[in-house]
Amino acid sequence: MTKQSDFFQNIRFFLAFFSHMLYNCTCMANYLIGLLASFFAVAIVLTLHEFSHAAVAYRCGDLTPKFYGRLTLNPLRHFDLVGLLCFTLVGFGWAKPVPINPGNFRRYRMGLFLTAIAGIVMNLITAALIFYPLYLVVVYYLPRVIFVYDVLTEFTYRLFAYSLSFAVFNLLPFYPLDGFRIVDALNKKRGPVYRFLRNYGQWILLGLIAESFLCNMLVRGTGLYFISNFDVLGWVMQFATGILGWPITTLWGLIPW
Repeated sequence: MTKQSDFFQNIRFFLAFFSHMLYNCTCMANYLIGLLASFFAVAIVLTLHEFSHAAVAYRCGDLTPKFYGRLTLNPLRHFDLVGLLCFTLVGFGWAKPVPINPGNFRRYRMGLFLTAIAGIVMNLITAALIFYPLYLVVVYYLPRVIFVYDVLTEFTYRLFAYSLSFAVFNLLPFYPLDGFRIVDALNKKRGPVYRFLRNYGQWILLGLIAESFLCNMLVRGTGLYFISNFDVLGWVMQFATGILGWPITTLWGLIPW
């Protein structure tokens, strides 16, 4: 009886160990799929955003983006390594700002304003008319091949979600984001608020990104999900994909896929 009991106990231990290892492997696979999907989605979203700035500035009369090689869809010309890593890991980040010379614009303030909003408009248009329909096509029509289906589903959804979140994120009025450049184009005064946003905006952004990353790590490490309530940029992401994305998902949902 003792030997038989030890045998079944060893079997139970082995099954429990195998189940634990399988669970850990599944979690790791899901994490790697998400990371891979995030990286490629970010590369596309950032490239389209920055190319739009360069193209509109060029159309408004400034040849500077072309001179610096930014009038291209080559992602390597637009990447900022730290910003790319932040975007991949946290969901918020930045690319290399497109160099412009507003003095070359045929109409100074109009050119400055159109160049500033170009990336945001591009992100919203591609999210609504390309990326979300593409996600639905993958979900409903792609053969469910293991790993391939998971990667493409995650990838296409993140194209949609990151486009919206990057558009909303860039509306924040902190230098060097587009929101600050919009304020710069519309406001002729250079008061203390403007100088504060210009001088300290980038440090505020880094602080918000670090705080968001820390909240995500604490939630994953402790399982205390209430910590996510303190994630400021997480609220921005929820607004972008939930409230701003609701009309897009609702309208496309009316189509009988």
